[in-house]
Formats: sequence, structure tokens, C-alpha cells
Amino acid sequence: MRLLVANPNTTDAITDACAAAARAAAAPGTEIIAVTARFGPAVIASRAENVIAGHAVLDLLAEHAGTVDAALLAVSHDTALDAARQIMPCPVVGMTEAACLTACMLGGRFGLVTFGGVELYRELMTRYGLESRLADIIGVNAATAEADADSIGSKVLAAARALAAEGATSVVLAGAALASLDNRLQEASPVPLLDGMACGVRMAELLVALKLPKPRAGSYAALAGRQASGISEPLGALLRGDR
Repeated sequence: MRLLVANPNTTDAITDACAAAARAAAAPGTEIIAVTARFGPAVIASRAENVIAGHAVLDLLAEHAGTVDAALLAVSHDTALDAARQIMPCPVVGMTEAACLTACMLGGRFGLVTFGGVELYRELMTRYGLESRLADIIGVNAATAEADADSIGSKVLAAARALAAEGATSVVLAGAALASLDNRLQEASPVPLLDGMACGVRMAELLVALKLPKPRAGSYAALAGRQASGISEPLGALLRGDR
């Protein structure tokens, strides 16, 4: 299968890190196609940037519609996930939703570690209906471009231990910039660490294998006859129902 890893940030280094994590998790036969948004914020860290990136990721997905079997959003805010699921003809997975749902299957409550924007993640958990399964969220005080990887790792590990002390039986590492950090820290963590890219790849492979049809009714059915100006032709085609 062909899996599109779409990064709504415009930072290529994040795309590269997510692509590496995706390829490490992918089953034999899964081809990873990693792409970066053409416009928008370098790193999404606010409500305004998330909305701008929503357009960017829909534009990015539209360019590849019909050529991939599934898409994985390489952004911890799961930016524009619902809209992406409506317009794309294939399954679309959000990395944070995938990790959180996997954490639920491990049992008990889970914790979440992020670089910042704790309130935005609390709202995301509410939208997913996971408040009762969430132990707590800890924002690590570290820039995504921090040079000292050991410093970032030690802070993330300290946060995971604190969440375990609060009753979390697993911890989600929420952030594209944290991709693959679970492998390096797992042995020292008292509870399982879940990487959104690894969980997202496996979820996407599952959905493709199930061969479920796209809804033909309801709010996730494909659009038709919609008109918009100032957008790319591939995205406009999806709105019109031409693809």
C-alpha cells in the first residue's frame, strides 16, 4: 500500500523525522510518501497557525488524492482531520488520535506529553471524547529546535514518570518533533510510551486492509457541486466532486 505522510508545517526537518518514524513502523510492502506543506506556519503552535495550516494540509492532500491508499497527518494537533476525512477518497488518520486510541486499548488512563500548548490538547481530548481516559497533560519546556537531544529526552522522561505517578498506565508523546523518541526512552520509562507516527501507520494499514467503503451519506460523505475561489485546482476539484 501507498501511505501519504502529510506535514502541514513547512519545516522539512519535521517531515524527515516523521517519515523516518513511519518507515520504521511500516509493514513490509507499505510505501511511505512524505510531503511538506507549500505554505503556512513553520511550526504550528497557536490557534491561528492551526487554522492556516488546515488549508495547507487540505491543499497538500488534494494533490495526492487518488494516488495513495491512505493518509497520515504528521502534526500533533491532527489539523483539519475531519475535513480531510470528508474530502479524501481514502482513509485519513491523525497521529495523536491514533496514539490516544491505542493507549485506551492498553487499559486505564493515559497521560500526554507535549512541547507546549497544553490547553489546545485538552480541547482536542474533549473533541475525541477522551476526557475520562486522560490522567493529565504535561507541557515540556523545550524548543522543538533545541540542539541538545539528551536534554529534551530527560525532560520528556521526567514528565512520563510524573504522569505515571498520577495514575497514567501509558503516555502519548504528542508532537511530530517527538517522533521516534519513544524507542530511545522506553526502557527507562515506568509505563509504555506511544509515538503517534508508529500508531498512525499501523492504524492506516488496518483501515486499508479492512477495505471499508467511504460513507455515501452523512457529514463525511464526499462533496459535490461546491464552488470556491482562490484555491488550488486539485482542491477545487474535490469540492466540486470531479475527482
